[in-house]
Amino acid sequence: MAGPVTRDAEEVSVLAGAVRLHGLLRMPRNERGIVLFAHGSGSGRLSPRNTYVAEQLGNAGFATLLFDLLTLEEEEIDTTTAELRFDIPLLTDRLIATTHWTIEQHRLKNLPLGYFGASTGAAAALAAAARVPAVAAVVSRGGRPDLAGVALPRVHAATLLIVGGNDDQVLALNKEALEQMTCEAQLTVVPGATHLFVEPGALEQVASLAAAWFTRHMKVPPASHPRAAG
Repeated sequence: MAGPVTRDAEEVSVLAGAVRLHGLLRMPRNERGIVLFAHGSGSGRLSPRNTYVAEQLGNAGFATLLFDLLTLEEEEIDTTTAELRFDIPLLTDRLIATTHWTIEQHRLKNLPLGYFGASTGAAAALAAAARVPAVAAVVSRGGRPDLAGVALPRVHAATLLIVGGNDDQVLALNKEALEQMTCEAQLTVVPGATHLFVEPGALEQVASLAAAWFTRHMKVPPASHPRAAG
């Protein structure tokens, strides 16, 4: 896997309600937008797969923010129960809080916004996009968009669903979710890939597809476009 051209990641913290979330912000030169990552299934800001995708998005000119949707204490609970990773309303609220933080940063506030979601984090990304009009594009990697439920028809951001060809159950769930969406949405299957895209070249395809999608859809929002809602 090729290395990034972005500067070293900067540690940031975001206040989300009563908890503080930790993140890693990467800022390339002449950034064309910022992509917030919503991890899932017990993953976080140090996810090697999402880190790789973030580095490749940096090569394409996008700033990225990888952050933990759960606190350390919550992660310990989730490791045992696996319940918080499926608490989509909680994850959605955390993502929206982080989006507001991003918009409030002077160096980030005028950048087009995008979400990259993985597993259950993809559901949170879509649910948040339904509530944040400024989000221009969403990419889901092996995601569970079905868990976004009634939010799916309300998503206006252009959405790309990427699923491994051998991830049969998730592929079926993505096809069902796609039928409920009314925005520009596309399902792309990576042949031979399983849920985590560990096969040679699979994650590279994900990163390439994501970079192309964000490049196409993340434009400077009109001056009248509200930056965020909740």
